[in-house]
Amino acid sequence: MAEITKLWIADKMQEIMKHKSIDKIRVTEICKAADIERPTFYYHFRDKYDLVAWMFCKDAYGTDLTSVTSAAAGMNKMKQEILFYKRAYEDSSQNALWRYMVEFFVARYTELVKEKLGTDILDTQLAYSIRFYCMGAVGMTQEWVLMDNITSAETVVEMMFQSMPENMRVILF
Repeated sequence: MAEITKLWIADKMQEIMKHKSIDKIRVTEICKAADIERPTFYYHFRDKYDLVAWMFCKDAYGTDLTSVTSAAAGMNKMKQEILFYKRAYEDSSQNALWRYMVEFFVARYTELVKEKLGTDILDTQLAYSIRFYCMGAVGMTQEWVLMDNITSAETVVEMMFQSMPENMRVILF
């Protein structure tokens, strides 16, 4: 039931973001659109930024981080919902989406690399490379969403994979 409620709230947030930027939206407005009380909202999300990050992560979690096809499919979904993602990525507040995304992908890549290496601990250089790559990939995704209307998702993902630090690429590919 909690998942259904979260999806309902997310759907209403996406509708609101078709007309307003995230910084102009208040939790009260989300609650009104979803026909829920504020405690219900706060039971599921810390704030509106947490909600938007959850929406993105929900979509991104199923992505195979080593597949051009899978990653490009995720980016093409972003293009289909371009207004939502533009509004989300335009926000530059302390709780901006890109910050959540960096941490999300750092955790995913760290988990994947640890699994491939059969270890629980990564050396400092490899951990740095993962953060470096994720910050760059999220930044380039943000740039692609906000400013690039011609480069295909497949091309962007291929360029990202080619830009991956060698120590990561050897492990993942």
